[in-house]
Amino acid sequence: MTAPFPDRRWGSSSSPLNRVMFAVAATPPGTWLARKMIPLDRRLLIRSRGRFTIAGPVGAPTMLLTTIGAKSGQHRVSPLLYLREDPDLYVVGSNFGQPHHPAWTANLLANPAAWVNIDGTGIAATATLVEGSEKERLYREFEKVARNYAIYRSKTSRDIRMFRLSAT
Repeated sequence: MTAPFPDRRWGSSSSPLNRVMFAVAATPPGTWLARKMIPLDRRLLIRSRGRFTIAGPVGAPTMLLTTIGAKSGQHRVSPLLYLREDPDLYVVGSNFGQPHHPAWTANLLANPAAWVNIDGTGIAATATLVEGSEKERLYREFEKVARNYAIYRSKTSRDIRMFRLSAT
């Protein structure tokens, strides 16, 4: 069976920039910079139909996730890193370790219908909240992709939400 989500990304995770970029992103100034770059990255991802991202040269697995606003009912687009365990994808609402959950997680709790765009390919998906030992195991996998996830978790007392995205 072919995986429903494309397995393509710009750049390479073995790039020499990978370690440097994630090390910088794990620092307070790097986190601040990453948060400030999100609007620019969102525009780049949308205009390139999910093909290019600021984090592209380091091979970061990045997607555009479209959710339906819990309050507004409007479509909301968020650029996110993801973890692949075929046939599903996983996303984490770390929000850079801030004390509040990112809005897209509340949107998925209210309405699990979503759309994933990777490298210009859009796929309808259903989100399921991941909890317990599966969540812990997967979070450790996210930390392997980018060590800043461990730092984000240590910065907040909230339970960071994680979702499984399954193609519909």
